[in-house]
Amino acid sequence: MQELHEYSKCYDLVVIGGGINGIGIANDAAGRGLSVFVCEKDDLASHTSSASSKLIHGGLRYLEHKEFRLVREALAEREVLLNKAPHIIRPLRFIMPHRPHLRPAWLIRTGLFFYDHLGKREKLAGSNLVTFDGLDSPLHPDIQRGFEYSDCAVDDARLVVLNAIQAREHGAKIMTQTQCISAVQIEGLWHVTLENEHGVFQVKAKVLVNAAGPWVAQFIRKNLNLKSPYGIRLIQGSHIIVPKLYEGEKAFILQNDDQRIVFTIPYLQRFTLIGTTDWEYTGDPNHVEISAEERAYLLDVCNDHFKQQLTEADIVSTFSGVRPLCDDESDNPSAVTRDYTLALSAESTAHAPLLSVFGGKLTTYRKLAEATMDQLKPFFNSMKKEWTATALLPGAEHFNSIDELKDQIQQQIKGIGEATAERWAHAYGTRTMHFLQHSNSIHELGQDFGHGLFAQEVDYLVDQEWAITSEDILKRRSKLYLDFNQDEIQILEMYLHVLHERRLRQNVA
Repeated sequence: MQELHEYSKCYDLVVIGGGINGIGIANDAAGRGLSVFVCEKDDLASHTSSASSKLIHGGLRYLEHKEFRLVREALAEREVLLNKAPHIIRPLRFIMPHRPHLRPAWLIRTGLFFYDHLGKREKLAGSNLVTFDGLDSPLHPDIQRGFEYSDCAVDDARLVVLNAIQAREHGAKIMTQTQCISAVQIEGLWHVTLENEHGVFQVKAKVLVNAAGPWVAQFIRKNLNLKSPYGIRLIQGSHIIVPKLYEGEKAFILQNDDQRIVFTIPYLQRFTLIGTTDWEYTGDPNHVEISAEERAYLLDVCNDHFKQQLTEADIVSTFSGVRPLCDDESDNPSAVTRDYTLALSAESTAHAPLLSVFGGKLTTYRKLAEATMDQLKPFFNSMKKEWTATALLPGAEHFNSIDELKDQIQQQIKGIGEATAERWAHAYGTRTMHFLQHSNSIHELGQDFGHGLFAQEVDYLVDQEWAITSEDILKRRSKLYLDFNQDEIQILEMYLHVLHERRLRQNVA
């Protein structure tokens, strides 16, 4: 219990929530010289932030809802984030098959013109018209032309983890599996009560940031006993994963009769990721699962476009999450704004402020964090200037290309497979060398769990990336979950249990 006493210190910021917005705010604040504490009740990115379509995109369809400010900001952020993390973010070309009965060609061309020019575009190619050869095209023969444009693909969970690592390197304290029970204001400070496996403890904060995502309004009502300034709408988005649906590395954006769109995205070399849905959700955000209707919906949209027909039997895996969107009273879940709203409640600079984050999207997390810090400037006179636009995320230092790094890994580690070297290069960038250290062959990497996962990587994820369970490692850190069977998972769990017990004994000592 001696370690818990340390956390009674007072921080400038305590952030509730370890998703992309909470971690993004924590990283920005720590880099400006503020002391920061983050608590996350589960794993980093364990809910909404790992259940996305894995895209950094402007949001082409948001133009139809006149979300010009959001689209402009998101388009500019594509290039910023591509420069910050080229190992986990890559350019991706999208093809939109033209369905004249849904949207006329002139409307799509106009939308793509805005998409090409609303935001700063340096690395990404512009849009163009494409025609389809009936024999070579994966699409139905009646679809003869379409439009092509650029966005980016991202490993969403790793984007969160890399921001968390950078925040820690700037001094932030980040604790997962730690729940905020309550917070009260006493003499101008927030007294925040937390609980984890070590027990109940308390930290103090000059500012409390509520980035609890789907629980943002509930946290205000139940944990703070205050009235939430905004309502929150939970919109369920589900995805299915099937064996590779077509050759090539381009994504498709499919228009549907209900005016929604569905993406088909190349995923993990062997699969196609299909999503997403937009369904109102009223259940527990901790337990979101795809419905039979959603599965059928996504299969139907694909079958309406592609020659290869999919059935339930083709679904390899699924995942679902809820988007916590600020309630704008729209009747259509697809039309609810994806923009963010920051609610700051403080009577004066003498009172401890509460800043709550409503809405937001993965692509604009960095701008949301900057906007948060702008609102908090009056409370921190010595806060440093904004810095995240040009700062590389961990692993992007001295990074030239995936191929070059992959070759470097294979030259150092004798016997390592190309697929594993490429996975490491994408996931860790140049930080791969942090866990490879002085190893020269696969025989020096410790226990082999299969599929290119070795003990040396697992130890690194536990020691440096807050991983605790096999799901943390396989789903959110390495994306190997589609390769491991139950017996292999159990062996990994046994190893993690031994590691965890060892760490507990060290902490007690």
